[in-house]
Amino acid sequence: MRKIKNIVPQSIKNLYHLAQAVLANLVYGFPSRKIKVIGVTGTDGKTTTVQMIAKILEEARNPVKTGVNGARKVAMASTINFSINGVEEKNLSHFTTESAFALQKFIKKAVKEECEYLVLETSSHSLDQHRVWGVRFQTAVITNVTREHLDYHKTMEKYREAKKKLFESVGKGNGTVVVNADMEKPGEFLDFNAGKKFVYSVKGDGLLMTDDRLRYVYAQDIELGINFSKFTIENSKFTLNIPGLFNIENALAATCVGLSEGIELETIKEALAKIKGVAGRMEAVENDLGVHIMVDFALTPNALERLYSTLFQTKKPGSKIIAVFGSCGDRDRGKRPIMGEVVSKYADVVILTNDEPYHENPQQIIEEIAVGIKDKIEGQNFWKIIDRREAIKRALEIAQAGDITCITGMGNFETMVVGDKKIPWNDRKVIEEELTKIV
Repeated sequence: MRKIKNIVPQSIKNLYHLAQAVLANLVYGFPSRKIKVIGVTGTDGKTTTVQMIAKILEEARNPVKTGVNGARKVAMASTINFSINGVEEKNLSHFTTESAFALQKFIKKAVKEECEYLVLETSSHSLDQHRVWGVRFQTAVITNVTREHLDYHKTMEKYREAKKKLFESVGKGNGTVVVNADMEKPGEFLDFNAGKKFVYSVKGDGLLMTDDRLRYVYAQDIELGINFSKFTIENSKFTLNIPGLFNIENALAATCVGLSEGIELETIKEALAKIKGVAGRMEAVENDLGVHIMVDFALTPNALERLYSTLFQTKKPGSKIIAVFGSCGDRDRGKRPIMGEVVSKYADVVILTNDEPYHENPQQIIEEIAVGIKDKIEGQNFWKIIDRREAIKRALEIAQAGDITCITGMGNFETMVVGDKKIPWNDRKVIEEELTKIV
């Protein structure tokens, strides 16, 4: 079956997706025309940014459309979960953006529940395949564009072009675009005829600061900790219960959306402070060993660079960083040695393991990552352990009080794809189970 699917050109498949999207909109009555849709795309940070935007919108009270405890009625669809007016359910599909029919059905339900906003995590695949055709986006947000999905898009240029499709739809009207000034070629995503344009930065030294046509939001007085991050926007001090400079970037993107909707900076600050964490994103696992254990979804070279550089900066003298990771099968193979090099640069101990092999040989994937591992000796501070549970067990056995153990690639997923099957799997649950066995 897989071989047959690969014979059909993607362009033909996309015509099928387009037809499905047109039909879905007709069946459900173009529901996005009755709700404000905020699309968030990018390689890294989409899920966290979506959660932050939704929280900000909920906290900004609306005297007409209110939900639980007076909050605004907001719908949200992300890689990890769906939510309508505060009622959540997990996204078990492993898809960032659902099929056209599932998406339109969800939007219709959000409209029926009288939601004012829909915050939609929007993948490059869904944009390229026309799965979001017919969705009327009011706001488009781009977090970054770094190497990923080249197995599908083939080149970075085509990958960026797919992302731009979200901005093309917004640029035709009086919508809003929000762009990360620190990403590569940010101007490409600002060259649209939108009514409002926001750029954000954690550097504050970009040339875009001199452009009077843009609203520039940047973080100052940045402070990073192992379980928090602090910064200032226009003399307002923000505190996140999530570590990492990249999460400050995500918060800035969400802040721009809030400001574009007329929400006060103080309300935005209070909303972000209420977020205790995002499942599978720098998620801490409590334990009695005195070890900092984290689960994260990072699966691109850029995401791993940002994650491990943060851990390296915040670790205590004498402590170790222990990394457990792999690479998803049936994806861009070229990124694998880059991932290995990035992690080995920061981690004291590296354990390569299985990470959703799909139809590939897990051992082969591990060997391709291992090519990039630098300054490590196998059997001393570097292991290849295919069994992901055994790999996690080894990491926990090595860890001592004060060390940081980070397990990446699966995030909060409840299943692992092996071949055409999904087998039950959750990193956090496995960690907790293995912790009970350590005396």
